Amino acid sequence: MSNLQMKIQLKITYLIKFLKEYIFANLIMSIIAAYFVVSILIKIVFSFNMLIPCLWKTLFHFDCIGCGLTTAFLKLLSMDIAGAYHANPLIFIVLPVGLFYVVHDFRKFNLSINEE
Repeated sequence: MSNLQMKIQLKITYLIKFLKEYIFANLIMSIIAAYFVVSILIKIVFSFNMLIPCLWKTLFHFDCIGCGLTTAFLKLLSMDIAGAYHANPLIFIVLPVGLFYVVHDFRKFNLSINEE
């Protein structure tokens, strides 16, 4: 095995260990994220919707401010920007803020691991 292959293997091993630690440190958020990822994949592949319905809409019979965010996200995945905007324009605020939060939290976790 060459030196480069060993370095790559060590980096991959470190990354997998780091991701496991991050997932276990944020277990509830990881479970919720995994549920949404699996649900969205099932909806895309099999056209079966297993997402939890909006509690607000179920109780009060009108859309809340977040209704349509999943549909907008699915439209963005298929590169339908206009469809995403029509489903819920808030996706263009929620998605970047959510990504910023995840990256920021991931970096903060990385710093705390490296200090130990």
